[in-house]
Amino acid sequence: MKKSIFMLIGLLLTAAPAFAQIGGIEDSVNDIGDTIRTIFPILLGVIFLVGFLFNAGHFFGENADLKKGITRVLVFVLIAGAVVGIFTYLISIVV
Repeated sequence: MKKSIFMLIGLLLTAAPAFAQIGGIEDSVNDIGDTIRTIFPILLGVIFLVGFLFNAGHFFGENADLKKGITRVLVFVLIAGAVVGIFTYLISIVV
């Protein structure tokens, strides 16, 4: 009887630190998720600006091609929208 009580107490004492570690990991993951949520809109705005500047040459200048410029901007917006959608979906599931 004493052996089983000692084993139970020993098991409980070894399991307690594992629960504490899980809580610490969860907090750090939440902190990283909050940081990513804060930085992501700024990063996305910079990406849109750079993408527009690369495609602006098709709208202005001597060799302006409006159709090609609009097509490239639409493709860029679709790809960026897909990335935002996937990112938002993953963040909502994981964190």
